[in-house]
Amino acid sequence: MMRSKPTAVGTLDPELRNSLILEDTDEDFPVLAQEVEGLDVCYFNNVPYPNGHFVCSGSSELLHCENGVWIRQGGCDQDNP
Repeated sequence: MMRSKPTAVGTLDPELRNSLILEDTDEDFPVLAQEVEGLDVCYFNNVPYPNGHFVCSGSSELLHCENGVWIRQGGCDQDNP
């Protein structure tokens, strides 16, 4: 169930400002999420996106901005999530 079409952002450039990208099942998730807790945006290649925003990174990775951290949500292909 896709909320709306995510923004296509291309491939992550490590030279630019980017927020952490985590799995919500990562063991370090609670600790790392606290480090950026309360941020209103996530950055992807220097571009800020508001909390709740979805982006499609690279060719098919769906990311969701949650309090300054990108959370992997699976694939961007609605037919093959």
